[in-house]
Amino acid sequence: MKANTNTDLNIRRSGERGHVNHGWLDSHFTFSFADYYDPAHMGFRSLRVINDDRIAPHGGFPTHPHRDMEIFSYILEGSLAHQDSMGNARVLKPGQIQLMSAGSGVTHSEFNPSGSETAHLLQIWLLPRQRGLQPRYTEWTPTPEQESASKVLVISPDGRDHSATIAQDADIYRLKLQPGETVTHALSPGRGLWLHVIHGEAELNGAGIFPGDAASSERAGDYTLTATSTPVEALLFDLGV
Repeated sequence: MKANTNTDLNIRRSGERGHVNHGWLDSHFTFSFADYYDPAHMGFRSLRVINDDRIAPHGGFPTHPHRDMEIFSYILEGSLAHQDSMGNARVLKPGQIQLMSAGSGVTHSEFNPSGSETAHLLQIWLLPRQRGLQPRYTEWTPTPEQESASKVLVISPDGRDHSATIAQDADIYRLKLQPGETVTHALSPGRGLWLHVIHGEAELNGAGIFPGDAASSERAGDYTLTATSTPVEALLFDLGV
């Protein structure tokens, strides 16, 4: 494992995350969540939850309430059946993102509809820009060009470039790189960067990072991600708050 020689980066290793296995749900928690409490990792700016969930066939979360939280799921493998009190009923497939603005209050359920395949997804929560907003639901599905693009904006506050719209000052990118390929992100002054590695081995400004690892920084400047020996997929958060 290559050491972090970049003192501007904070690395959160995969093995340092919280973990729970309920049989129907096998989940790793980047930040404190449910019964897992780590006072050193309560969130990063408006980012509060990154749960790496594997849901067993026919397993899932029965109907439950949320309020005043921006919640999105990125489907990695299998499928996820979503239903909510706003009248939305969808089955999401790999590569798709669903974003629910809980606002003043919403109930929803999430289930793996398959009887044979495990569903693998990231469940991510961010605080909204204000409380009591009107609940809403949006989705993001990549175009054929976006499917293999190295850097794609998937969520933004203004919905630009066909991204899903979030009620927070947050630009979220999906990164996909082949071995030897690089992508650079410029972080503006006053903003924070969080990178979560989904698959593959990479270097971020010279620091080695691996599946399940995260890296964060609040130093303005360029951040270059390079895939090393394997294809890489990651989410990059550019957060104003």
